[in-house]
Amino acid sequence: MAKVKKAPRPKAMTPKGFRDYFGAEVTERAEMLRQIAGVYHHYGFDALESSAVETVEALGKFLPDVDRPNEGVFAWQEFDENDSEGKRGDWMALRYDLTAPLARVYAQHRNDLPTPYRRYAMGPVWRNEKPGPGRYRQFYQCDADTVGTASMAADAEICAMLSDTLETVGIPRGDYIVRVNNRKVLNGVLETMGLAADGDLSAAVMRTIDKFDKVGTSGVRELLGKGRLDASGAYIDGVGLDNEQIESVISFLNSNAIVEEELKNGPPTPDDRIPGGMGLTLSNPKEGSEYSGRLWNWAVLDHLMRLVGETDSGFQGLKELGELCDLLAAQGYGPDRIVIDPSVVRGLGYYTGPVFEAELTFEIFDEKGRKRQFGSVAGGGRYDDLVKRFTGQAVPATGVSIGVDRLLAALREKGRMGGTAKGPVVVTVMDRDRMADYQAMVAELRNAGIRAEVYLGNPKNFGNQLKYADKRQSPVAVIEGGDEKANGVVQIKDLILGAKIAESATLEEWKERPSQFEVPRGDLVAKVREILEGQDG
Repeated sequence: MAKVKKAPRPKAMTPKGFRDYFGAEVTERAEMLRQIAGVYHHYGFDALESSAVETVEALGKFLPDVDRPNEGVFAWQEFDENDSEGKRGDWMALRYDLTAPLARVYAQHRNDLPTPYRRYAMGPVWRNEKPGPGRYRQFYQCDADTVGTASMAADAEICAMLSDTLETVGIPRGDYIVRVNNRKVLNGVLETMGLAADGDLSAAVMRTIDKFDKVGTSGVRELLGKGRLDASGAYIDGVGLDNEQIESVISFLNSNAIVEEELKNGPPTPDDRIPGGMGLTLSNPKEGSEYSGRLWNWAVLDHLMRLVGETDSGFQGLKELGELCDLLAAQGYGPDRIVIDPSVVRGLGYYTGPVFEAELTFEIFDEKGRKRQFGSVAGGGRYDDLVKRFTGQAVPATGVSIGVDRLLAALREKGRMGGTAKGPVVVTVMDRDRMADYQAMVAELRNAGIRAEVYLGNPKNFGNQLKYADKRQSPVAVIEGGDEKANGVVQIKDLILGAKIAESATLEEWKERPSQFEVPRGDLVAKVREILEGQDG
């Protein structure tokens, strides 16, 4: 009889492009999300938790990975077991962001929701893209959106709220900037170049512009033309624009640098090219070569007006940008926090108006030891046609999405997170027959609001219990053997102080600063709390 082969054991490994999160990481993320939710709630937004699974039809084809149609999501086709012919049902997919599901939710429940509808949502999203260093197929997003109003006040509110959020979680003013642009302005530039009618070509130009912060002016120039070699040596085909078209795009991208040079020669002279009603009037320059935020925005808009020509789309985009800047200025948000930047495009195809991106400006060292800015941690914009896919009627909307993992990494770089996590107080077990006594101790600690646990491993080796406490990053260990029980006392060991003394202290210092205390059993909670407060101080 042939020997039956045993089924191979499954490999204990994380799937490619995914990762596991442990204690401190999960706790830090939860705390940051709590702070962000507090800001969103303060602004009047309500929480929404939608399904992680949507129909592919509802999600639409808006992924950045347009080179692989229908492959940017994790999808499967439903099977109708009740159908005798075995027909297949709808295609389902894990959500790739939190915006497309919002469009479905609003279209489905719009009669029961207020208009405008302000909502925030937090949770994982999934993208079936090629993973890379720091790039995973599952990651967290944290969104806030307003659906049902075309007012630029909604976009201004999103930008202001994003600024407040970054400062609330621990990114100080001066270490970030919220950059604002408008897709209509770019559409106007493309129209003057004769590209607006070619949707595929226009989309290719936008995707190339979106790489500006990664490849710089020279890289974008090459990608808009014949192409370029990337860092791996692979050749990337270019868009194929002519030189005049390329230079128009480059001038658009470098608008801020060009304006900065122009302002060195003095304030520009206002003329009637600037759309009426913007309210962006010249103001007195500051001392030196810097100018007020309103003048700066006026100068940038003036430069952009030269690029969009007489196009209706470009004119409307500039007017919206001007109104947005005035609304922000009225709330006290100047260019030290929020600034017009034409290089912001955003990769997703559903944006129709203002787009914004939060960039962290402080320097870090990359894996090769080179200094670079941290970069973008959030982005969003106006998407007035997304709900229309369901309703057939235009429903304006705008919102922002924060990359949770990116922002957490930034906070660790700033030293705001990533310290040693403090574990629970560990009640050791000296006599397994007295487990009820130890459970009573831990219950007292928990009832007093102190995180605690009883050691549940083999209690035979006491040294292993202390090793366990060290691995758990426990601040305190509680010990009650037979003698302590008979005398009505407990031993309480300050594990953090004990570790410090063991590392560097002399014997005399040990005597002056004991790390273990014997106290009456009734003083257990009070002494543990005293030690914990001393450690926090």
